[in-house]
This record gives sequence, structure tokens and C-alpha cells, in this order.
Amino acid sequence: MPTTKEDIENALDEIQAPEVDSKYRLIILAAKRSKQLQRGARPRIEIDPAKHKPTRIALEEVMRGKVNFTVKDGDKKE
Repeated sequence: MPTTKEDIENALDEIQAPEVDSKYRLIILAAKRSKQLQRGARPRIEIDPAKHKPTRIALEEVMRGKVNFTVKDGDKKE
């Protein structure tokens, strides 16, 4: 089942990690986690990896707050 724009919009409403404040951050986190899964990391949620692609698993993990991350302060323009 492919991940669509509608899936991402719905994910923002259901997300359990308050630090994920935009769809862009959600996409970046899911992409990085998907790469980890493709390199052999085990899923952090109960899901059959044979039936779901790493991108879908990663998105679910981020939505459920299972992916740890920190937000760094970037250069702020004044």
C-alpha cells in the first residue's frame, strides 16, 4: 500500500510525538528511519516487514512516537 499525500496529512493529525510540528519534519524523520530499516534495523512496532515496505513502517513508527530524535536550533535570522 503506497504512502500518499493524504496519508501524510492524516498522520499529522494522529501523531503522538509533539516535536513533529510539520509534514516536512515528518517526512525527513520517516526517510531517515526508513534508511535504517533498509540497512537491517528491526521495526520498533508490531508489523510484518514482509507485507509492508520500510517507508510505511518508518512512517508508522514516527506517528506512534517510537523514533527518538532531537531538534537542533539552526542559524536564526534576525
